[in-house]
Amino acid sequence: MSTTSRNVAILGSTGSIGQSTLEVIRASQGRLKAVALTAHRQLDQLCKLANEFQPRWIVATDRESAKNADWSSLNSQTQLLEDEAGIEQIVTSDEVDIVVSAIVGSAGLKGTWAALQSGKTVALANKETLVMAGPLVMTLAEENGGRLLPVDSEHSAVFQAMQSGRRDEIKRVILTASGGPFRQRSLSELANVTVEEALNHPTWDMGPKITIDSATMMNKALEIIEARWLFGLAPEQIDVVVHPQSIVHSLVEYNDGSMIAQMSPPDMKLPIQYALTYPERWESPAAKMDLTKAMTLEFEPPDYERFPALQLGHEVAKMGGTAGAVLNAANEAAVAQFLAGHIGFTDIVPAIRAVLANHTFDPSPTLEQLLQLDAWSREEVTKWICT
Repeated sequence: MSTTSRNVAILGSTGSIGQSTLEVIRASQGRLKAVALTAHRQLDQLCKLANEFQPRWIVATDRESAKNADWSSLNSQTQLLEDEAGIEQIVTSDEVDIVVSAIVGSAGLKGTWAALQSGKTVALANKETLVMAGPLVMTLAEENGGRLLPVDSEHSAVFQAMQSGRRDEIKRVILTASGGPFRQRSLSELANVTVEEALNHPTWDMGPKITIDSATMMNKALEIIEARWLFGLAPEQIDVVVHPQSIVHSLVEYNDGSMIAQMSPPDMKLPIQYALTYPERWESPAAKMDLTKAMTLEFEPPDYERFPALQLGHEVAKMGGTAGAVLNAANEAAVAQFLAGHIGFTDIVPAIRAVLANHTFDPSPTLEQLLQLDAWSREEVTKWICT
């Protein structure tokens, strides 16, 4: 086991992934150190975390909130930075060994981009980065000596299972999905889903946007696209299976018919720690499986009629180009409209599909084009709702 301390910057330290990352750091016996923490508006919590972990920097990404926050209790050894410039400063610092990219949505792209541009290792929890700009991000990492390690439980499982064989021996990967809270709801029942129901996930404790994505199964659509770019797979090599217990986190099938699965209780601390300590495995604070107790593991094919987001994910994975950025931004906007009560649950995917169909597709966009399309797609969702 390595005795060298690894310095960690956590982008999105007050979110669910950030909090789990800090639990891993607490349990690491000093082998992991939080040297930089960021938050958007939960700045009281950020200040408390700063006083506990004593990082070199904290970043308040919302400048207006930072002006109104009380920083009087902040340790004098911790430097306060603001907005995107602050994030760029910490992720490019020589003092940072690994960056945990856990800012939800497209807002996480810029920090990940800057980290990879400076050759950092990024523990990626922000799937939207690869959905928006997969080819550009993977090329950037390769050209600058950076590395992406997956934090999503599904992609971490694939990453671990891939080490059982050579890349050219892989037939396909199978991403598992819990099915969310509406796995057994009929199509007509889904039309009446409330926000409160959609936020009640049966397995995972996540933020509201990600929880709604799980309910629509858009999270799995995004993961299909992410897996294509992260692992260099053909779109037809990626399948989805519903597994309500969330014990098997994903599988890899090899050309001889062998299937390698990664199994563990649904606890994000395990994939987070694996990304932070790779290629080593340390004793983990994550929950462990108890095979002295009987359990049943179920698998069933997904219903593409009730959950059309999955089909959209397969289509966008095949299209590439600008399609992923449009899908991602339109989804974020549509979910926000649903949470605000402006559209119904079953309106989310049709809104996204309409925006995707109306954009001018480019197979080889620049980063600037993708960011412009991100803004355009959000506006188009609002127009779609008003028509």
